[in-house]
Amino acid sequence: MKVAVGMSGGVDSSVAALLLIRAGHDVAGILMKIWPGPDAPGAVRSACYGPDEVEDIRAAGDVCGRLGIPLHVFDCSANYEDLVLRYFREGYLAGTTPNPCVRCNQLVKFGILPDAARESGLAFDRFATGHYARVEYDAALRRFLLKKAVDSRKDQSYFLYRLSQEQLAATLFPLGELTKSRVRTIAREKDLPVHDKKESQDFYGGDIEDILRYESLEGDIVDRKGHVLGKHRGVWNYTIGQRRGLGIAHPVPLYVTAIDAKNNRLVVGPEEETYERSCLARDCAWSMVERLAAPTEVQVKVRSGGRLVRATISPLDDGRTRVVFAEPVSSVAPGQSAVFYQENIVLGGGIIETAE
Repeated sequence: MKVAVGMSGGVDSSVAALLLIRAGHDVAGILMKIWPGPDAPGAVRSACYGPDEVEDIRAAGDVCGRLGIPLHVFDCSANYEDLVLRYFREGYLAGTTPNPCVRCNQLVKFGILPDAARESGLAFDRFATGHYARVEYDAALRRFLLKKAVDSRKDQSYFLYRLSQEQLAATLFPLGELTKSRVRTIAREKDLPVHDKKESQDFYGGDIEDILRYESLEGDIVDRKGHVLGKHRGVWNYTIGQRRGLGIAHPVPLYVTAIDAKNNRLVVGPEEETYERSCLARDCAWSMVERLAAPTEVQVKVRSGGRLVRATISPLDDGRTRVVFAEPVSSVAPGQSAVFYQENIVLGGGIIETAE
């Protein structure tokens, strides 16, 4: 097959390209440029969005040269600004904790990028990335299933749950069966220059206010009874469950339990007040099924780094999904995604609207 590999300048996408070449495919590298240039806010980073993007492009070019494949770079910065950064800003200013990686994967990395490549005249049968996940076709269900990676510590299915059936059908994940240590070994054996490159862990390595383009707006930090305990430096600097950086002296540790953006207030409380029994999810995307038709037992993850917990999900008349946890769950943040699993398969997921 002809395969376009989404390159990032890191070890994972580099090894994905190498494995596809070894499998006999006709491979080309494609890379999305998302940093708009010198006039954009600055950041010191090891992240996917920042001013040292030029170094990643250079690294990807070095790898493609070593592998003997072309690298095509596409400027997706305007799309990224419109589809990801605007969503990010609006979410934080509304007092939620958005997940830009989920949004980017669905709309830009697996949407705008391969579309731009095809529009440029590059023909390919499949699009591949270095994500740790798996895709399989289930003949009985007549659906493509998104599955967890073999390496549970690196599994990235949480970030990919919004991919459509059309996107999954056209996607390859060459690293889904491998561990991260094995990927680095393969890169080292091939003498790829990125074999020991540090991973990009964050969306952005600078101050959130750089992206928001807002000055801090000081407001009250209160307990759930409304007693003022201190001052915050802009509600967008905080997330549900946060403990550090509150600047409050108190007999017991305090955590952010709610963000009241409308009244510019941060609500804090002891750890037990961070636990929730249920939540509502909106804008659900379903992978294993066309839609959720009845209450279903699942495992759910409410943050990318969170643990899986048992839950029952039920469809509501207004299209939302109610998620009832089998045990209390801490730090359920509106704006984050609740992703539902059955064994190793992603059933679907949605954006957390409220915790209850």
